[in-house]
This record gives sequence, structure tokens and C-alpha cells, in this order.
Amino acid sequence: MTAITIVGRSGPGSEVGANTLGSVTRTRSSDQRDAQTRADKKNQTRQALLDSTRSLVGERSFGSISLREVARGAGIVPTAFYRHFASMEDLGVTVVEDSMRVLRRALREGRRDLAARQAMPTAKNSLDILLRHVRENESQFRFLIREQHGGIAEIRRAIDTELRLFAKELTIDLARIPDLASWQPEDLEIAAELIVTIMLTAVADLLDGEYRGRGAEKEIVERTERQLVMVFLGMGQWRPSE
Repeated sequence: MTAITIVGRSGPGSEVGANTLGSVTRTRSSDQRDAQTRADKKNQTRQALLDSTRSLVGERSFGSISLREVARGAGIVPTAFYRHFASMEDLGVTVVEDSMRVLRRALREGRRDLAARQAMPTAKNSLDILLRHVRENESQFRFLIREQHGGIAEIRRAIDTELRLFAKELTIDLARIPDLASWQPEDLEIAAELIVTIMLTAVADLLDGEYRGRGAEKEIVERTERQLVMVFLGMGQWRPSE
């Protein structure tokens, strides 16, 4: 009969097991750190590609830049590009989404506490916030304005989708205003689209080269404020049909 020896907790078997468990734990921790490092590096490279693209489209159309230029600006070889984006169009759509996120945040701040009866301060505050974001992110706004009506179809559709999202968010805010409680959703959406269009037109005018100069900028801002005030005042008088 074979003798079976039971080793207690303090025996050599326990020490071997503890060493083995410790080794496994250290290996797992090392693997997790390596995975995190790889993920961080991939995110950094992806961000570098986006930053490189933004720097290139500041004064040029997206369609005029090449994958090789973008990769060179990010410090990677062209073949490595496809580890992060499926195509240049995919990259362009991502730039749109990131840029529009900045604009969405600006407009969300601008329309805070929106109310038709407070048209003048609300319109001015909204525009001031938007223009501040334009100055801080000029290259991104130039890209959006330039690509909105020309260039690559996928990018135009992405911009259109984001603008529709803006309008829908604003429509929800307008619906919360007591004075607009009787409005139909379709009418609220039309008003929201009009407000967004006025603001984007102001951005385009400010970024246009012929409008350089403080005098011209002041004129554009004052005109846009008046347009927004007229919209808000008109909304206060509008009586939607039953």
C-alpha cells in the first residue's frame, strides 16, 4: 500500500504553493501593466494622428491632404495608420465628431436658461460663448465651415448629422419654456434650426479672410445679436395653428 503524506500549512508543500501563487499573481500584474501600456500608446498615437490632421486642415481642405502627410505629422509610418483608422474618410469623420463636440458644448452653455422673454441677454451671452470657443479652436471651426458644403461626402454627412443633433437638443430646451408649451414639435424644431444656422453663419463670416479686423468683427457680432433677438421676439408672438 502506498503511504499518503498530508502536508500541513507550515510544511514545504505550503511554501511551494505560495511561491507558485505569488509568481502567477506577479505575471498577471505584469501582463495587465503591459496591456495598459500598449493601450495608452495606441491612444496616444491615435490622438497624434487627429492632432496632425487638425494642423493640416487649418488652411487646407481635407481632400487635399494625404495619408502620408498625416502619418508623418504623427511620427509613424504610413502602414501603421490602419491600426487606428480604416481609411482617411474614417479619420475625417472622427475629426468632425471631435470638433462638433466642442461646438456642442459651446452651444449648450450658450443656450442655458434660454427663455424668449429674456431674448437680449440670452442672445448676447450665447453668441459671446460661441465666439470665445471659435477663437480658442479656430482651426477646428475652419475645418467644419469649409467642409460643410463641399469636399468628401462622408464628412459632409457627418457634419449634417451633428448639426441635426444640435437642433434636436435645442428643440428639447425650447419645449421646456412655458411660453412655448403650445408649440408643435415641428415648429420648435424649425426655430431651433434657424438659431443654429444664424450662429454658424456668424462663425463663417468671422473666419472669412475679408472680414479680418476689429471693426468688421464688431459689425458681424452686432448683426448676429439683432438676428437672434428678432427670432426670439418673433417666437414670443407666434401663435401656432391648432
